[in-house]
Amino acid sequence: MTQVIVLPHAELCPDGAVIEAEQGVSICDTLLANGIEIEHACEKSCACTTCHVIVREGFNSLEAAEELEEDLLDKAWGLEPNSRLSCQAVVEETALVVEIPRYTINMVSEGKR
Repeated sequence: MTQVIVLPHAELCPDGAVIEAEQGVSICDTLLANGIEIEHACEKSCACTTCHVIVREGFNSLEAAEELEEDLLDKAWGLEPNSRLSCQAVVEETALVVEIPRYTINMVSEGKR
């Protein structure tokens, strides 16, 4: 098991969380399995950016993003150099610290703030 620390998010995880994650499972599936309801509008098919996360620690331990993911990330709200789509980033041996951005493109377009 690998530790995934989720930084506090006002709506999805107000107190933050420390999760023991199974290796080989995406960050998105790990969060969902632990009660953190991260958006995933495309049902985890790498067709949107609603599951965008920022990997604050452990980013370099992840497999490199494929071109499609990189193209989609260009459209993500709050993009940073260590951003990933959580449906594509797979937990491996190295512990991760993950931040869920305050907004997603979905939330901004629907006027949720």
